[in-house]
Amino acid sequence: MLKKIRHALLQKREHPYPNFEETALHVDTAEPADVLFAQRLTAVAGHFIYCEDEVSFIEGLLGLAEQEKLRRMYAWEPGVRQLLDNYEFPYFQTDKDFSEAEAGITGCEALIARSGSVLVSNGSAAGRRLSIYPHIHIVVAYASQLVMDIKDGLDLIRHRYGNDMPSSISLVTGPSRTADIEKTLVLGAHGPKSLYVFLLEDRLG
Repeated sequence: MLKKIRHALLQKREHPYPNFEETALHVDTAEPADVLFAQRLTAVAGHFIYCEDEVSFIEGLLGLAEQEKLRRMYAWEPGVRQLLDNYEFPYFQTDKDFSEAEAGITGCEALIARSGSVLVSNGSAAGRRLSIYPHIHIVVAYASQLVMDIKDGLDLIRHRYGNDMPSSISLVTGPSRTADIEKTLVLGAHGPKSLYVFLLEDRLG
């Protein structure tokens, strides 16, 4: 057996698997990307909210705050803060008393339809804390950020940052979870217990 392995290692080939890249990794789907993303996100206990405009987003955010009785919601990214300021939505702009944060409102790098994942990085002003520490993570995303696969999301990051790539890039697929203890599924064990994704149509102009 070892002789066979050694012999195989000594035989160098330029393309040992010539048809590998031609093999489809996923079954084609006829579902639009937004529908597929919503299905996959809700399948892993996430929440999807479609918003046709900014007003419907603010209305949905107000409804969520009332539903979850949220009083300490934090937002640090300039784009997210501008959106909230335009409609005088109350939130915390700094990390003062961050240990008491109930929800973090962030943007994202991309939404991955195939897995229902949110692609985030530390390249934004929100860093990593705002999407990890509060019990509720609220993501504001736009239709142009919705892609089918992870590779497409990474392409968006490369286009945005060029040579100054973020040092941390993560996929968030639903709320954090563990089943380490007696194989009982627990949400929010190592991060947010709830994930809400608001998908907005892109601004015109």
